[in-house]
Amino acid sequence: MERFGREKGVGLALGTTLCYEMLRKGKKVARRLYLSPLLREERTRKELIALAREIGIPVIENNQRIFRESEKESCYAIGEFLVQEEPLPPEEDHVLLESPSTLGNIGTIMRSMASFGVHSLAILLPAGDPHSPKAVRSSMGAYFQTRIRTYPSFEEYERDFPGRKILPFMLDGATPLREADLSGPLTLAFGNEGKGLGKEWKERGRPVLIPMEEGVDSLNLDNAASIALYALHEKRRG
Repeated sequence: MERFGREKGVGLALGTTLCYEMLRKGKKVARRLYLSPLLREERTRKELIALAREIGIPVIENNQRIFRESEKESCYAIGEFLVQEEPLPPEEDHVLLESPSTLGNIGTIMRSMASFGVHSLAILLPAGDPHSPKAVRSSMGAYFQTRIRTYPSFEEYERDFPGRKILPFMLDGATPLREADLSGPLTLAFGNEGKGLGKEWKERGRPVLIPMEEGVDSLNLDNAASIALYALHEKRRG
């Protein structure tokens, strides 16, 4: 899978479920659909072919090599798409991740974002590749509903969004989440799985704490992001 991802400009959606998501929600970036002869579900095959033809991309049914490289058992359909990073709308809420390293976490956070109505993701490098097949798979297709932009530093992000309200989630954050000002647009910022956010983030925004019972050091990155996104969603609905 080294031939795919952000640096190569090409991504893969592995499996029939992700191919459906690509063909329905990622029409602008969909490039090819590969179908394995081992796909026995005729209805699924016909539906995927119909969707691919509807958006005008080729269907390739005789390339078993790509399935051998997929690293996923029982993979009978693969969608190939163009990797594109998009500008993040300033009028929308953002999630910002500082150097996330686990691809599964990145994908799971995309899934939570889609669930709670946030569709803009900023990632500070170095980081795991959000366009990699594993991240796309972990998103369960939410990748195709997410605008993603990587930045070499926070200063580059800040240059695009000067004066933006930023809520860094920190263990020693001053404001409990239930009391935080969640009026938007804003950026929910989270640190690396191992280190979290450094002290400099206290000067970059308004630190927020997710209160927990004693005896637990911290939440996993994807869990913390999901809780914050749910709180934001409930606040906006209320």
